[in-house]
Amino acid sequence: MNLCSSVIILLAISGTTFAYEVDTYDFLMPNVWPHRDELYLCTPIRISPRTNYYIVGFKPNATMHTAHHMLLYGCSEPGSNESVWSCGEMQSNEVDRVYNTASPCRSGSQIVYAWARDAPSFDLPENVGFLIGRDSPIKYLVLQVHYMMKFPPGKTDNSGVFLKYTKQPMPRQAGVLLLGTSGAIAPHYIEHMETACTMEENKVIHPFAFRTHTHSLGQLVTGYVVRRNENGDEWRLLGRKDPQMPQMFYPVADPAPIRRHDVLAARCTMNNTHEYIVKIGATNRDEMCNFYLMYWVQNDTPLKQKYCFSAGPPYYYWNRAPENFNRIPDLERRDTNDV
Repeated sequence: MNLCSSVIILLAISGTTFAYEVDTYDFLMPNVWPHRDELYLCTPIRISPRTNYYIVGFKPNATMHTAHHMLLYGCSEPGSNESVWSCGEMQSNEVDRVYNTASPCRSGSQIVYAWARDAPSFDLPENVGFLIGRDSPIKYLVLQVHYMMKFPPGKTDNSGVFLKYTKQPMPRQAGVLLLGTSGAIAPHYIEHMETACTMEENKVIHPFAFRTHTHSLGQLVTGYVVRRNENGDEWRLLGRKDPQMPQMFYPVADPAPIRRHDVLAARCTMNNTHEYIVKIGATNRDEMCNFYLMYWVQNDTPLKQKYCFSAGPPYYYWNRAPENFNRIPDLERRDTNDV
């Protein structure tokens, strides 16, 4: 990573005021040519193995007219050694005539940031940063951009994100857990796609932001923490949004700490108005049900678990999950007062 610009930030920690330098790295597609519809392209940067960096903010350089969405992956190894390659949502088996094909990460895949629908810049809370480099499993960052429409010959793109980072150690490391489903939605049917995972690691995480993502059929995406006790399950709302709004990270509804044995759960309300079955997949004709939870840990490392996915409908619902949930929240309907 090279230093591009810097600004001095003043912080007050434990009553002591001090300054540290925040630099910006322009992580952009290297003037790529999206030569066909529904193309995913990836480009990497290698992080210096001798230095720790902390990412503290993201400024997108993209519009929804060009990019359907962008993902920033942290990888132990990138999916390819090339400067640009064709990549799928999580992995790819396709053959492309212009770019070689590989997954975003060969190993150590985790999501650091996500953007869609003209979401604005996002800065992490005070004293919170994503650790990358020497003492982190993230040795590379990989930018993935999903282009819905092909570009005419000769027209190229440099969508991406400006990363704000510092070398000043942050006492709180950030992490992201992605909850999602597989599954399918029947024609002319309102489906509720659900997923849940128990937090098995002996850590305490502090949620501070959430992001929802679907394609055009999504009406509402909701995330919960479920705390199990003798009197029945306690469902605490983390966040609820209409995914047709800007898909940015929003503050969580409940920032209370999440501990071992708590359950993280998400639900997407989907309205399939088409004449055909819509499955979860990578293209705009397909759908996605994603709830991103961003959190920090105090003087600790983030969760080893990065993803929580279920088989989705018609195979998985909360009311038949192995967790034997009770007090399941009522099925949400689209209500602008709730979003």
